[in-house]
Amino acid sequence: MLEAIGIIDFIMAGALFLMLLVQLYYYWGVFGKFAFYKPQAPIKQKQEPVSVIIAARNEFENLQKNLPAILTQDYPEYEVVVVNHCSWDNSQQYLEELQQTYKQLKISQLIEQEKYPTGKKFALTIGIKAAKYDQLIFTDADCAPASNQWLALMQSRFTGNKEIILGYSPYYKKGGMLNLFDRFETFLTGLFYFSFALAGNAFMGVGRNLAYRKEVFFRHKGFASHQHIMSGDDDLFINEAATPYNVAIECNPESFTWSEGKPTFEKWSRQKSRHMTTGKHYKPQHKRSLGVYYASLFLFYGLLAACLLVNITTWPIVAGIYFLRLLSQVIVYYNAAVKLKCTSLVWSVPFNDILFVLFTLFYGTKGLFTRNTKNW
Repeated sequence: MLEAIGIIDFIMAGALFLMLLVQLYYYWGVFGKFAFYKPQAPIKQKQEPVSVIIAARNEFENLQKNLPAILTQDYPEYEVVVVNHCSWDNSQQYLEELQQTYKQLKISQLIEQEKYPTGKKFALTIGIKAAKYDQLIFTDADCAPASNQWLALMQSRFTGNKEIILGYSPYYKKGGMLNLFDRFETFLTGLFYFSFALAGNAFMGVGRNLAYRKEVFFRHKGFASHQHIMSGDDDLFINEAATPYNVAIECNPESFTWSEGKPTFEKWSRQKSRHMTTGKHYKPQHKRSLGVYYASLFLFYGLLAACLLVNITTWPIVAGIYFLRLLSQVIVYYNAAVKLKCTSLVWSVPFNDILFVLFTLFYGTKGLFTRNTKNW
């Protein structure tokens, strides 16, 4: 009987080691592409005119705080198209006042119609159609560019056959565990989509800092294939439009757009629940790649807990496996965090990694069964 238990223990340890190998492949083979990536200096070229698109709903305070920095970019020719999406605050009045000073500001006002509710995708479509330039750069009303070089850096990546540019948008550092985890999850999201893009397998971007050509939008009939889904104006569109050759990344810290994280757990949870409804609509190859990673992550921690609980004799082996994985995480995450200016997050990896597993299990499962809606 004891012999049988010992065999089971070592089988479990072997399975744990197998999950370690899968995880190491992702850390070094996939995430390492961004962690050890040496950003290329922007190629000097003619700065083509660009249109910045912002869809804003009741964002008066955020527009006051962030829009002036977007309107004062060091860029020769650009317009800022703000779609005032059925706001009932002072947004429209403020935009009209601002327009007197900044002639490059263009306003599209949408009026709420009870019979025909609209979502963010509709507002963005209106903004894209109103834009007069082919190169479109997107952000949100609650985002502030890190510098007056944001537009120049994002636009500089439109070289050759590149039609889609993925940028990065971190959250401001605040106190509390919610902010810590929110910044960690945002860092991991950036690590994921930058790494996959560098591997020629881009699967998403974030609408807080994203650029693509208008021609790409109309070639794919806009958001038509996922218009019925509330989220996905960024990740589902990129998932559909990206090819191995038409995506570039921009990770210069001066190109970031910064925003405030959700102040309460309730608002944060509602946001994440909405975001996690889109993954089930990704292309099959992306669902497989992400699915294998997440399955190995869940099984790793499940087997780790089982090995620690069942028999003390395998603890040295289990500890060695865990610390080998942790060392790989820290090395890869640190090198990526240097580029994304968030190295202070690395110390929290052991704790936040477990939280990330629980977060993904709960919100990922919830997203599979959440009914989609197109309302904002």
